[in-house]
Amino acid sequence: MPASSLSPRKAVISEITEREVRMPAALDENGAHPRTSEYFGENTFGVRQMRDKLPRDTYAKLLAAVRHGKKLDGDIAPRVAQAIKEWAIGKGATHFTHWFQPQTGLTAEKHDAFLSFDDGQPMEAFGASQLIQSEPDASSFPSGGLRATWEARGYTAWNPASPVFIAEWAGSRTLCIPSVFVGYNGEALDEMTPLLRSSDALSTKAIELLELLGDTGVYRVYTTMGPEQEYFLIDRAHFALRPDLVMAGRTLLGAAPPRGQQLEDHYFGGIPERIQACIADVEFELYKLGVPIITRHNEVAPSQFEMAPRFEETDVAVDHNQLVMATLRRVALRHGLQALLHEKPFAGINGSGKHCNWSMSIAADNPELDGNNLLKPGQTPHQNIRFIVFLAAVLRAVHKHAGLLRAGIGTSGNEHRLGANEAPPAIISVFMGQMLTRVIEDLAGGKTSGSNAEQAMLKLGVARLPEIEKDNTDRNRTSPFAFTGNKFEFRAVGSSQSIAFPIVLLNAAVAEAIGEITTSLRAELKKTKKVDDAVLKVVRPIFKETTPVRFEGNNYSEAWVKEAAKRGLLNLRRTPEALAQLVTKQSRKLLTSLGILSDEELDSRYHVRLERYIKDMLIEMYTLREIVDTMVLPAAFAYAGELAESAAQAKSAGIKVIPQISAANDLAALITDLQKHRAAMGKVIDKADAMHDDIAKQAELLTAAGADTMAEVRKCCDAIELAVSDDCWPLPKYREMLFPV
Repeated sequence: MPASSLSPRKAVISEITEREVRMPAALDENGAHPRTSEYFGENTFGVRQMRDKLPRDTYAKLLAAVRHGKKLDGDIAPRVAQAIKEWAIGKGATHFTHWFQPQTGLTAEKHDAFLSFDDGQPMEAFGASQLIQSEPDASSFPSGGLRATWEARGYTAWNPASPVFIAEWAGSRTLCIPSVFVGYNGEALDEMTPLLRSSDALSTKAIELLELLGDTGVYRVYTTMGPEQEYFLIDRAHFALRPDLVMAGRTLLGAAPPRGQQLEDHYFGGIPERIQACIADVEFELYKLGVPIITRHNEVAPSQFEMAPRFEETDVAVDHNQLVMATLRRVALRHGLQALLHEKPFAGINGSGKHCNWSMSIAADNPELDGNNLLKPGQTPHQNIRFIVFLAAVLRAVHKHAGLLRAGIGTSGNEHRLGANEAPPAIISVFMGQMLTRVIEDLAGGKTSGSNAEQAMLKLGVARLPEIEKDNTDRNRTSPFAFTGNKFEFRAVGSSQSIAFPIVLLNAAVAEAIGEITTSLRAELKKTKKVDDAVLKVVRPIFKETTPVRFEGNNYSEAWVKEAAKRGLLNLRRTPEALAQLVTKQSRKLLTSLGILSDEELDSRYHVRLERYIKDMLIEMYTLREIVDTMVLPAAFAYAGELAESAAQAKSAGIKVIPQISAANDLAALITDLQKHRAAMGKVIDKADAMHDDIAKQAELLTAAGADTMAEVRKCCDAIELAVSDDCWPLPKYREMLFPV
């Protein structure tokens, strides 16, 4: 059959089978890939470039500002700006932008040309004021009530801890300056400002505790992050024929194919050639930007993949993860592919997460302390006392603020993923591993009571803890927050999310717990002479009180859901109830007392996220209704007509048994059922639209009646898909999208 006579869906399948693989752009004329080390970071103005381009004293001051987390010295700003301008223009950049992260989960940028005029003559110009601050319109970004539409003024300010970079997009080069974004009165309108505040709060509290432990010379404690990014890659042509993927990022209907992931043959399998070429291009772009991707592999679901970087300081890791997502989306198009970052683009198979590997490290003048990971076991009793006290702080933080951490991952997309197909459940718990669980329970149970710290550690068998290094600590893929040897893996974060906000809340909770331990330790030191002995007395009740949040078993099991309820743990399945945890009295006290968010800024985060949930739900419902009316029902009617015509022909031919009649009746029943549920969904949409003045009630309606009616509509559509002739069905099917030929 000629391609012109095929349906759009069939034509796409025909075109895909003839498509040639596009080779990665990084290959030279001999088909060889250059060494990554030769071009890594070439589009970033990092430490190496700063050292080469700046005067020695300027470089030293800038490096000190970055290392100590301080503001840039105004005296050196002009020299830094001049060096950056010369470097960027030398790389072919024509514009610059303050690259920031508003509360959309994405990034934003406004490009300005380096072009200026001197006595009417064109010239390139870029000064200190342009480097340090810019003024974009703040009225069109979500603010949750912090800014009115007519209050347009907002400011971006360079975050020198994150290196500037050149974006090579669409044949142009733009200097990007990673920045924070604040309103006219200094209110945080972005994701990065609260993150930097939370990092400062944690650092201050941790330094106080370290000094009490006798670890002096520490000038900063910083968190590190390694976010593993999961995603799907499907054919762009299939994507374009699916209004639900285009509008909502996920399939709102689609019958399950006979084969999904049950054969367990995709995970770590060979990467298809087209996908390999695309990923290689993505990595090439990211390496030039200094993003240290070190792992790529097939994930569990068909057409699902993962890439993971090495650990970096958290604010840089947040910027880099945004670049990962943007680069995936952009480069995939070159290869005729579409990157899907939604948490659950396909029902019935694994969704995508962003496993955030989080830890705390020391920056100190003392070389014996500098670079030490506070969550990595040491080689001496004192080092492991320090490890245990910070471990206790994390456990207390998660136990006390589990609801808040759940709020941090509360999105409409993650709601579909949590608790299904290898995603952790909506119950926040901590996995510690067999050995550490024994140590913690022995300490909590007082088995070392009366011993001094060194004797206690020897008795527990942990005077030295090399055996719980990461390679000898089991992993629990069902746990939302698991210790993996020298870090915690926050597995519950959604794949499309900015990781900034979940980590803001984690940093805040841990900072508070560290402060509480410091207060208790000071009090205990008035009665106990040795610091290490006092530490064990302080952590003992913490390990005991945090028992409910520790769980070593299968988080997927129904038994755990019941057990968690007995332990008093929250099970917040729906996003609105999870987001409500942001504005509890306890959450307000935590975030405002540490100076991370004001009451107004916290309220704005709640409103922005709840409004986003409502918008996501309404977009999905409107899209599903449109697909039903313009695609599913017409296809069903057309096939019903074919059945009726075939039955009439059979009857006129004298055939006595006419199965087409039964098939037509069955299809008619499905159509009637679909029309009924589609009408019910329409009523929910109308009711929700009329409730826009009360977003809490609007969200409650959508998360209950809205979600339920969508599920019923989908059930009918999927049944019709399986009943209608393949030639009549207009939408690419799961088998075609997930198993490309």
